[in-house]
Amino acid sequence: MLPKLDVLSPEQVEAIHEHTMKILEEVGLDFLYEPALEVFKAHGQRVEGNRVYFDRGFIEEQIKKAPSQFTLHARNPENDLVCGGDNIIFMPGYGVSFIYEADGTRRDSVMEDYDNFVKLAGASENLHMTGGNIADPSDITEEIRHLKMLYSSIKNSDKCFMGSASNRERAEDVIEMTAILFGGKEVIKEKPAIICLINSITPLKFDDYMAGSLMAYAEAGQPVVIAALVMAGSSGPASIAGSLSLQNAEVLAGIALAQCVNPGTPVVYGSSSAITDMKTGALCIGNPECALFTSVCAQMGRHYGIPTRSGGGLTDSKVVDAQAGYESMMTLMNAGVTGINYVLHTAGILEGYMAMSYEKFIVDDEIAGMVLRYLKGIDFSEEAFAFDVIKKVGPGEHFLAQKHTRKYYPIELRDADLSDRLPYTDWVKAGLDTLQRANKQWQDVLDNYEPPELDTAVDEALQKFMEKRTAELTK
Repeated sequence: MLPKLDVLSPEQVEAIHEHTMKILEEVGLDFLYEPALEVFKAHGQRVEGNRVYFDRGFIEEQIKKAPSQFTLHARNPENDLVCGGDNIIFMPGYGVSFIYEADGTRRDSVMEDYDNFVKLAGASENLHMTGGNIADPSDITEEIRHLKMLYSSIKNSDKCFMGSASNRERAEDVIEMTAILFGGKEVIKEKPAIICLINSITPLKFDDYMAGSLMAYAEAGQPVVIAALVMAGSSGPASIAGSLSLQNAEVLAGIALAQCVNPGTPVVYGSSSAITDMKTGALCIGNPECALFTSVCAQMGRHYGIPTRSGGGLTDSKVVDAQAGYESMMTLMNAGVTGINYVLHTAGILEGYMAMSYEKFIVDDEIAGMVLRYLKGIDFSEEAFAFDVIKKVGPGEHFLAQKHTRKYYPIELRDADLSDRLPYTDWVKAGLDTLQRANKQWQDVLDNYEPPELDTAVDEALQKFMEKRTAELTK
């Protein structure tokens, strides 16, 4: 694994921390959830209305309680994941409302899309998890979407998955379903099996939905990704340093809440921050400033000894074009080389965080494979230097027939799954450009995908729970 890239000096990291402490002490954050306010009061923090003012020592003490890494358990133990250290976890897009077809048509996402993306992620060699709210299923009533999405993640893959964090009640539902899958709440408290995304409301606020969900997951001992989406220039200062300190304050306040609720709760320090296009007011994510937010996120997480999360294959393009390619490669490679541990939105994203595309998913999956190979680095063993083989072959000959080549080719040299490497005449005969190949590939994957078998008794218990909750939530 290659060493991690630090973009800040130790003095700059400390400057962000110091300005963050001033924000937490002198400005504070609003928590629009009474139980969270009570928790902070009980831990000696000053609370005025919904505003919480934090003591520096309190924040730093809570940070120390968070583990530096943790294991997320899958129903297939071979797919368990370690979040933290030098590990990187790639997963699909999250939270989109629209799907772009290959012809550029934009439509609402539906449950079939969610199922399909879970299967594509399940089949991928480069994506380590399936997802949470990958694509919002507009054809399912909002009250029960969280149930349907989680069941799809469980049924259609045996990789790790995310759960809903849209309010406390729904968070409790997905925790209950996860407990059914793994054998009880005590089991998953000992071996965490579901993770959620908690987003602050920038600037400096947590609403009742996010704070309630955070507390539910922490009480159950399940990991929480705590992230801020600062739009530099609108919801945050136009200066990157100012927005970084704002982001840091929000994330650390969320981490503190999790540790107060349940000391040792696994947390992930997250950033989805980017910039505001001052001509349109739109959020823009496929840019170098967004990559800088990601780079600093990785470094601040290392500073605090906490795993980190960022976006992955990010683009503002509405089609799978050159812009989508160069922006996504920049942001995904940056997440890799700077040492992000948990990369949300690795595959599929178009139009900011608003939409996904099946073809873009396949393109990003290829990019993810390239990034993983790059991060693997170079084998410097004596055998890899191949002196004896070089001596044997000598000047002017080739290495194609050597055993060393047959051994090292699959280890060192990555085959392309999507990218074209054909000679010109063969490429002409094939007759497909990258977008057409991606279109064919995702359909081939789905046609040949067989979801891993789920224990019948567990499946029945999950469906029984869903039926009960559906009746309660839709009456």
